[in-house]
Formats: sequence, C-alpha cells, structure tokens
Amino acid sequence: MTQYLLDTNIVLRVAVPKSKPYSVAMRAIGRLLSRGDELMLAPQVLMEFWAAATRPVDVNGYGWTSKEAEAKVAELQRQFPLLPETPAVFGEWLRLVSIHEVHGKQAHDVRLVALMNTHGVPNLLTFNTGDFKRYDIAAVSPEDV
Repeated sequence: MTQYLLDTNIVLRVAVPKSKPYSVAMRAIGRLLSRGDELMLAPQVLMEFWAAATRPVDVNGYGWTSKEAEAKVAELQRQFPLLPETPAVFGEWLRLVSIHEVHGKQAHDVRLVALMNTHGVPNLLTFNTGDFKRYDIAAVSPEDV
C-alpha cells in the first residue's frame, strides 16, 4: 500500500463534476484506490478548499454558501483520513523553507511537504508537480497514474 496526500487542486476538481479536469482527477483517485493505495487529506487542504469554494465566481471561486462547503468538507473527511497537525510539522516547515530559501506563496506548498515528511507520506497527487520538484517527495500528476 502506497500513501498519497491529495493536493487542494485535486480536491477542488473532484468537487465539481462539470470542471474540465474532473474526470482526470477522478480516474486517478479510482485507480489509486483500486490498487489499495491510501489517500489522505491535510487540514490545510480543507481550509484552502473552503476558501476557494466560498469565494465569488467572479474572482475565480465556486460561489458556494458556507453550508455547501461544510457539507463537502464533511463528505471528504468521511472518504479520506485527515493527517493530524502536530508541533513537529512547524519545525519541519521551518527547516524546509530555510534550506530551500522559499519565498512568498510557495511557503504554503512547503507546509504540505512538512506534513508529509512528519507523517512519512511519500507521494502527493497534484496537478502542479513542478511546484514540488525541489523537495524529497514524489509529486504525481493525475495523468501519470
């Protein structure tokens, strides 16, 4: 069994069947689960999902109500285990941003890597594999599953 953390961009795509990458993301998740792999979520991913889902459509959001977002987050939590936030995650994050001289918004991505490292999760399913190349994880595109 191989473990994968689901990135926010995957969770956002599978939440809306009409989105263009929905089928690619769903096919990848289905294949991973059928192989017996374990897919997980991070609290940060659910927070970022909420922010995008409830943001107005005219600013690249889904325009959902809080109730709609809450229902989807609850559904995701039933489907996939949530990796716990621990004090060790911050220490690992600080180590990584310092070593890799991370600036700006990339600091959010590093937090996912820190969580993965802390819990020994080697793989990240993401549409943005390039954002994670410098870290010691396997960033896997849904197209490559």
